[in-house]
Amino acid sequence: MLRLTRVCGAALWAAVLAAVMLAIPLKTLAVRQIDKAALPLAGAWDITVQTSKGNRYSWLEIEPSGATLVGRFVGMFGSARPISKIEFSQGTMRFTMPRQYEDREFQFQGKMEGDHLAGTVTGYDSTPSRWIAQRAPALKRDHPPVWAAPLKLFDGSSMTAWRPQSSGSNWIVRDHLLVNTKSGANLLTLDNFEDFKLHVEFKCPKGSNSGIFLRGRYEVQIEDDEGPQLNVHSMGAIYGFFPPCVKMSKGPNGWQTFDITLTGRVVTVVFNGERIIDRQTIPGITGGAIDSDEGRPGPILIQGDHGSVMFRNITITTAK
Repeated sequence: MLRLTRVCGAALWAAVLAAVMLAIPLKTLAVRQIDKAALPLAGAWDITVQTSKGNRYSWLEIEPSGATLVGRFVGMFGSARPISKIEFSQGTMRFTMPRQYEDREFQFQGKMEGDHLAGTVTGYDSTPSRWIAQRAPALKRDHPPVWAAPLKLFDGSSMTAWRPQSSGSNWIVRDHLLVNTKSGANLLTLDNFEDFKLHVEFKCPKGSNSGIFLRGRYEVQIEDDEGPQLNVHSMGAIYGFFPPCVKMSKGPNGWQTFDITLTGRVVTVVFNGERIIDRQTIPGITGGAIDSDEGRPGPILIQGDHGSVMFRNITITTAK
């Protein structure tokens, strides 16, 4: 009897549901679609923000998701963060990013202006700032590189291939080592590079932190150790985007080696002889990039504003 009651009850509910569905207009049941005018926003964008203290650089990725737009964002500093919803109405997009390492949250609004995005944003400065974004270039390569002869960027005797990014530099040559004695200015090469293989030997004291920016835009993380669990901030990570796949750190104060290959956006990182990132496509600039002009060659930048670190035997091999 109980089973019969359950069966009859189920049949009754099915009948009620069918009647309700028939009563709902088909227009109401239609799956909501994204506004077609929003579709040109999709893709990766290199952002320049004009502030009272000079230009600041960020990265934005937008993609359709059902009836809305979602994305990822990299601010002046820090790592890539998700955007759960980008509002779009009457040709204007809007989204808000909470604080990460910045003093304020970011509130963006903008629209397509020809082939680029432009608008205003709050949070980069004490007053609203204008921002402009160009589509990030694909940086695809048609053929494998042919490598030139290796070039020493540091030979143990001088810093003639380098310059500080700003005042307050604490970089010196001591005992044939390139040493950042304490937190201060970043160091970058005088020359710019496009596709290359970079060999770096370094030592990071306990509690310190640094990084190597490829073309000045993509950071390979350096720290005293990887921590208990690998993540996008660990030693050898492409900061905020790709974690290393295996632990290879020798710990604080041990000499360690990076062999990094960058062609277009495709990066491979070999850490102490083990491939920890294998031919991954870097989506965009990482926090702290010197600019957002991804289509141009750029310098090798060593982060000096996070603490003491030392280097030896820095060599680059460029593509012909």
